[in-house]
Amino acid sequence: MDKDKRSLVLGIETTCDETAASVVERAADGSGRILSNIVRSQTEEHAAYGGVVPEIAARAHVDLLDGIVASAMKEAGLEFAQLSGVAAAAGPGLIGGVIVGLTTAKAIAMVHGTPLIAVNHLEAHALTPRLTCALAFPYCLFLASGGHTQIVAVAGVGNYVRLGTTLDDAIGEASDKVAKMLGLPYPGGPQVERAAAGGDPMRFDFPRPMLGRGDANFSLSGLKTAVRNEASRLTPLDARAISDLCAGFQAAVLESVADRLKVGIKLFNEKFGPPRALVAAGGVAANQAIRGALQDVAAAAQTTLIIPPPQLCTDNGAMIAWAGAERLALGMTDQMDAPPRARWLLDANATAPAKFANTRAGF
Repeated sequence: MDKDKRSLVLGIETTCDETAASVVERAADGSGRILSNIVRSQTEEHAAYGGVVPEIAARAHVDLLDGIVASAMKEAGLEFAQLSGVAAAAGPGLIGGVIVGLTTAKAIAMVHGTPLIAVNHLEAHALTPRLTCALAFPYCLFLASGGHTQIVAVAGVGNYVRLGTTLDDAIGEASDKVAKMLGLPYPGGPQVERAAAGGDPMRFDFPRPMLGRGDANFSLSGLKTAVRNEASRLTPLDARAISDLCAGFQAAVLESVADRLKVGIKLFNEKFGPPRALVAAGGVAANQAIRGALQDVAAAAQTTLIIPPPQLCTDNGAMIAWAGAERLALGMTDQMDAPPRARWLLDANATAPAKFANTRAGF
């Protein structure tokens, strides 16, 4: 596509438990505008199980996606023939859901003769700040969600260097597991944050994983085990104990995040010079306590903290559409045999920790 031409891209997101579609406009100057952004969460469908059930998620995507795409197109005031491209999250994620979204995008692209863009879900998170505030490269990304915890140097479209990753649990995953062991409802992350607000973070001496290490990797499994051990010792748990356990867990996470990001930014500086910004993305970025810790890290690094609006931090179609538009502007399109991927490295030169060999995290 002519890089100076305005583009209109439909984006489809089905990698986990949000069924989403959006239409985004990318102007000739590289600025973006969201014309529609429809998201249907499946929280109620999975709440009884305390987590996402892949088979239920895939069936829900099948039932919901056509209607959500139609709503996104109607809200944008467009016909399919007017689209410049159709983008879908082709991974990493729960493979059943990924297949639903990618197959739908392929069908639309094939029928209307429109270019297909198979988007890496992690790249979509990485490029979102260029939609919201036209951020220039390079910048440092802290991506933290239910399935992902990474520090990434974003050097350009398709050019990513992973500076750090979790060696076991992601922050969101660990939060959900802590919530479940404490009897808090799903989704657990917001429940832990809410309980922590009224708790004493000093009551328990929880470990601060990886503190002081020269690499920028994370580890949460030991902390999660420490919470479980204390919870078992105190059973039956009262409201005060639950609040204090959550507060102690959150304090340990905050200290670990701050330390790991300081190392990550140091590594960024060594490779690329000072980052134009520290960007936070993923559902964990909605946690107010973590936002405060990130603000302190950015201030110490003398850079700006950028966090997209909450509705663009969690999974959504607009980020997929925008990543598709960015790639389309550079002529980066895909053929109809583009595969769905349960795993998909953002940094092609990185390796996945052993834990993720058979999971959706796909680092």
